[in-house]
Amino acid sequence: MENEGYPLQEAEIQKYWLVLKRRWLFVAVTVAASVGVAGIFIVRQHPEYRANGMLLFKSDRISSLTKAGEKIGDLESLMRQGNPLETQAVIVDSEPVLEEVIRTLDLKDKKGHPLDPDQLKIKIEAIPGTDVLKVSYVSINPELAKKVVNQVMQTYVDKNIESNRTQVYAAGEFIKKQLPFSRAELESASEALRRFKTENKIIQLSQESTAGINNIAQLDEQINQSKASLADISAQEALIASQLNMQSKEAVEVASVSQMSGVQDVLSELQKVETKLAAERGRYTNQHPSIVYLKNQQAALKSILNERAGKALGTTDNISTNKLQVGKIKQDLAVQYLQFQGQRQGLEKKIRAMEAVQANYQQRLNVIPNLEKNLGDLERRQTLAQTNFQNLQDRLQEIEIAEKQTIGNARIIQPARLPNKPVLSRLTLLLAAGSAFAGLLFGVSIAFFVDLIDNSLKTIKETEAFFEYPLLGLIPKFESNNQDSSKETRLLGRINGLLAKYQQKNQIVSLPSTNFDSKLLPIRLVGLEVSNRIIVASAPHTVIHDAYQMLQANLKFISHKKVCTLAITSSVAGEGKSEVAANLAAALAQSGRQVLLVDADMRQPAQHRLWGLINSVGLSNVIVGQSDFLLSKKVVNEHLSILTAGVRPPNPLALIESDRMASLISTFAQDYDYVIFDTPPLAGTADAAILGKMVDGVLLVARPGVVNSASAKAAKSLLERSSSNVLGIVANAVNLKHEPDSYFYYSDRNVQVAETEMEVEEWVYK
Repeated sequence: MENEGYPLQEAEIQKYWLVLKRRWLFVAVTVAASVGVAGIFIVRQHPEYRANGMLLFKSDRISSLTKAGEKIGDLESLMRQGNPLETQAVIVDSEPVLEEVIRTLDLKDKKGHPLDPDQLKIKIEAIPGTDVLKVSYVSINPELAKKVVNQVMQTYVDKNIESNRTQVYAAGEFIKKQLPFSRAELESASEALRRFKTENKIIQLSQESTAGINNIAQLDEQINQSKASLADISAQEALIASQLNMQSKEAVEVASVSQMSGVQDVLSELQKVETKLAAERGRYTNQHPSIVYLKNQQAALKSILNERAGKALGTTDNISTNKLQVGKIKQDLAVQYLQFQGQRQGLEKKIRAMEAVQANYQQRLNVIPNLEKNLGDLERRQTLAQTNFQNLQDRLQEIEIAEKQTIGNARIIQPARLPNKPVLSRLTLLLAAGSAFAGLLFGVSIAFFVDLIDNSLKTIKETEAFFEYPLLGLIPKFESNNQDSSKETRLLGRINGLLAKYQQKNQIVSLPSTNFDSKLLPIRLVGLEVSNRIIVASAPHTVIHDAYQMLQANLKFISHKKVCTLAITSSVAGEGKSEVAANLAAALAQSGRQVLLVDADMRQPAQHRLWGLINSVGLSNVIVGQSDFLLSKKVVNEHLSILTAGVRPPNPLALIESDRMASLISTFAQDYDYVIFDTPPLAGTADAAILGKMVDGVLLVARPGVVNSASAKAAKSLLERSSSNVLGIVANAVNLKHEPDSYFYYSDRNVQVAETEMEVEEWVYK
């Protein structure tokens, strides 16, 4: 929504600018009057003289002694905290200095009383880029101006020296009081920093932080490697456990027993006895002595085996011989299973230990930012305390030196001289500028007020918006001058001379029909004294000629059917409707159409004057039957004919609305491509409204600045009541400089005339 406001603001600014362009004379007169009055007052003023002196300022010594980080006389360091020259300028112009000057020079006012300090207008200004103050005073007495400036500078220097002596002692006392507090603050800050480092075991936090991050990264890598190894060993352990199909305890037993030679010997004997027992049972019964003997031997061997295995395994329980009678492969698998189990447990413990160490490192790293912040605060506190203490010591030494000095920080580098030329006073400049500004402001106000009370339609946009009819033509204002007239006269003489030579050379009495540009002064060639207001005939290839060509083109596109008969009228007299009718007829004729221009304004006829015709017989005579149309019309050229208004009748309206007029219109429409009727204005008469119902369409001529809103409203109402076919508006005599938009270009008339002369010569000598 904000972007949409920009065109509206531009339109408002453009509207105000157009008002000023229309009413520029009011603004110019008001400004001239205001400046003239101010000029008279300025001339009556007495001449004034200005004396100038200069002071070199070397900085405020006392402020430099009491501010840390600055040197005596270092102006640039002071400039960073405030411009000292501005401060000194205020001191130079202060009341104590001015009172001393008044007392020394014995300055009096007009009543003989001591001059008030406010009446002594001293101007103090700093010269940019320097350490210099410029002191000025203006007076009608040049000698007095010189004395005042010199005395002001000398008084300031004296008071500056006196002030420095007083302030040096005060500054020393102040710093001596601050030193014990500063020393105590430094000791307190140092002790707090030491205690903080001891409690938190801090040596170098930045190095500790870097090392901790590196250690965490290394531990993380080792943990990942150990977890990978753990996963591998666990997988192998699980595979062997599935192959052994025994618990870890059983695997331990198998591995332990299998590695004992005594157990294996007994186990070997037991296996032999059991083999022999199985063989004897196939031959004897269980009660046979051999069987009984073998059983007893088997039991004895089992007892010895349990005893030896129990000692090896550390248990008194009977051990199954099946566990002891495993093969070599299973024994090896049991050993590997136990080895993998041990490795797995070792890796698990190692991972837990590394994770614990890593957590300790991470916990320390999490604490380090807070430690760094607290450490930084304590270190800054110590640094600040150290800097303040050192600065106070340095200032105390400088003050002890400054106490022995009695110089100031300002001196006169250029005393005032006797001025010999008057200067423009501030009052004079203010009067000159103020009068111009006030005159401009008052003039603009008058211009807007006059434009506000003026109820005329001032621009094309206002006219188009008021009538609500389409704009079909925009005719620029015609401004003739002597130079243009002389050029046209010279051109006519050139054409007539060339034509005479052509006739004499070819021995012809009358001019033949020619293909010479019909736009080139076709009216003047037949000897008519055509008014220069017929722009189309007298000035082809110009802005106004192009405007009528545009109007002619627009007439072709405004209706679905051909418009043949046109009534041209206006709201009030003076809007140029007769000129528009004449120029439009000429433009249509130049395009090769058969055109009849009828002056239907029998109240104030104008076409005969524009075309240089005699208005003895015309439309009124034809309507009442006093003359025939063919005898009454005037043929301008092969395409254009004119029927003047004729003798003024007692009741023109009766003739306009007669049947004879309607019949004539019908006849004209059959014989001509276009019939243009120049009708009276709508204000006060109904001729145009009546005729508008009888023709194909009505063109309303409106001249911005001439027609007012009341007349325009009455004209619009009359056209609406008469039900006339209003084709559109023709804006006439438009000052393009007073319009917000311009659709025309400006052509060089000199070039146009030169081109016309060349065309004539080429045609004659062809």
